[in-house]
Amino acid sequence: MAAAAPAEAPPAAGHDARILALIGTGHFLSHFYMLCLPPLFIAWRAEFDVSYAALGLAFALMSATTAALQTPVGFLVDRHGARPFLVGGVLLMALSIAAMSVAPGYWAILLLAVLSGVGNSVIHPADYAILGGSIHPSRIGRAFAMHTFTGNLGFAAAPPTVAAMLLVMGWRPTLLILGLLGIPVVLAILWQSRILRDQAKPKAKPGQAAAPSGRELLLSRPILLFFGFFLLSAMAGSVIQTFTITVLGELWGTPVAVASFALTGYMVGATSGTLVGGWFADRSQKHMPFVIILTTLAALILVFIGAVPVPEWLLPLLAGAAGLAMGSSRTPRDVMLKNAIPPGQMGKVFGFVSSGLPLGGAITPVPLGWLIDLGLAWMVLPIAAALLLGSLLCMGGANGAARAARPLAVPAE
Repeated sequence: MAAAAPAEAPPAAGHDARILALIGTGHFLSHFYMLCLPPLFIAWRAEFDVSYAALGLAFALMSATTAALQTPVGFLVDRHGARPFLVGGVLLMALSIAAMSVAPGYWAILLLAVLSGVGNSVIHPADYAILGGSIHPSRIGRAFAMHTFTGNLGFAAAPPTVAAMLLVMGWRPTLLILGLLGIPVVLAILWQSRILRDQAKPKAKPGQAAAPSGRELLLSRPILLFFGFFLLSAMAGSVIQTFTITVLGELWGTPVAVASFALTGYMVGATSGTLVGGWFADRSQKHMPFVIILTTLAALILVFIGAVPVPEWLLPLLAGAAGLAMGSSRTPRDVMLKNAIPPGQMGKVFGFVSSGLPLGGAITPVPLGWLIDLGLAWMVLPIAAALLLGSLLCMGGANGAARAARPLAVPAE
């Protein structure tokens, strides 16, 4: 009897590190460019004589364009390959931000914000398609974790960077410099593009059952439930980030500085937790119990903070623990989604499912703010906890449906 062929050895860690450096830098820029606009609102209001509500429209248009186009871009990524779209997306974002530096009026800012959103819509479908095809499965958890981590760093770096630049120069040179910083990233991706690969698409075998279309794949029970998981998680995260400071002040008279420190603790915990989750995802197949335990822990901490007055020194520690639990659960979630996707279809599925993130962030602020206006601030954190627990129901259903659906036929384009 012939000996079994040895398993394919993973490429050197340096190979994957180069891929992550390229993809991570592009992801950092996409998040950085999203949050580099709000610090400019004061300058723009004086320059263009418009309201803050009108200025907020620029950010809203960028976010809405990104969310709306991720799924159709995902179809294009799967059909034609991710690399040209990644290069084009980063280039369009960079040039749009740079072009804002010569905007003759408010209308030009809105147009360029939409164009930047078009470029940004490419990032998630293209990034995940490349990571799924380029990174060895033994390191995919850590790769997804670093992808999330670099995006969070972009969010964190944008406001202080723009604020510091505005201290020494006007808003026009600030935007020009920030936009032009994307050009070296585009050139680096072009230079190293040979190491960026898409997932291989297996050929249909003779007699294989008819494959579902891409649309049928997105509307299948597992993918819709994963979308619900992402949506509810994002809704809960939006509640926490938007109203924690207000709720703590309303319920317990917590000083703004202390409540802000607690929110910072949550964000630091959530960002660092992605790396913990990536490490775990590569070392264990028990992804679902891990996500259930940590998400439930985060929900319990939120309920506790909203129901019991705790010492001010303890608030940042509890919030940090909740953030760490939330962040650690995210990478195994992404790996479970990857495992449910037929090869060669990651662009459209990740584009569709991740569109639940900005959508979830847009749903909760108004109704939850209304509850606070009605004097019902005590309901806010329990609602966030309930959303987290609801996301677990979606995850459990998605995981079970995905197992039942295997083996999946390769969807038609």
